[in-house]
Amino acid sequence: MPALSAAVPAETASTAHAAATSARAHTPKPTVVLVHGAFADSSSWDAVISRLERRGYPVIGVANPLRGLSSDSAYLSSVLDTIAGPVILVGHSYGGAVITDAAVGHSNVKALVYIAAFAPDQGETGLSILDKYPGSQLPPSLTVRPFPGGQDAYVDPVHFRQVFAADVPAGTTRVMAAGQRPVSLTAFAEPSTTPAWKTIPSWYLVAGADHAIPPAAEQAMARRADSHTTIVHGASHAILVSHPDTTSHIIETAAHATS
Repeated sequence: MPALSAAVPAETASTAHAAATSARAHTPKPTVVLVHGAFADSSSWDAVISRLERRGYPVIGVANPLRGLSSDSAYLSSVLDTIAGPVILVGHSYGGAVITDAAVGHSNVKALVYIAAFAPDQGETGLSILDKYPGSQLPPSLTVRPFPGGQDAYVDPVHFRQVFAADVPAGTTRVMAAGQRPVSLTAFAEPSTTPAWKTIPSWYLVAGADHAIPPAAEQAMARRADSHTTIVHGASHAILVSHPDTTSHIIETAAHATS
């Protein structure tokens, strides 16, 4: 009788484990929403998208308007409104400020992932963060062109590789520089609102040789947000292009941790 009693719990535990494993295998993966930053477009995520899709994640590469923080965040929020299931929200560079504001009020956003990105507190701007942590080569490398109602900023192609993508092949950076999308100057000067990282768990990938957002600023923002942080020494601001495996891995880590 004792032998039978001992066998029953073991079988029950094994069955429960198998059922749990099967349930996890059939649970739909969260949608990964990728938000590019200034001087880029959704194609900057191409290598990351291909890796995530191979692992079964539905992915949306949002076309960030780059017109202003409040309007860009409102646009992203409208996209999040259309997604029924859980979301892992990822931002690169200025896109980090956009996800910080846009995720507030969206209970389906389970994690924020910052890729060499701004993660501002309430009232901060991109410019104020760069002023607080000197070392960025971005401001003196900008070319400004007026448009009706405002001014757009581009990175001078002569300086693009050094400032933005020093560890990316030169031929690739020439194409990136030629096809860069400008950002309205008002976007970097507009203050952030309530930060979503205060209530949503976050992950942060620091680019250790970033010449656009100083690594010291990235690490400080990650600490403040209590983010799970990974540092890639020698990585440029375009870390999502030069290190797509590491970038996709941190996104998957966030997805697993919050599922």
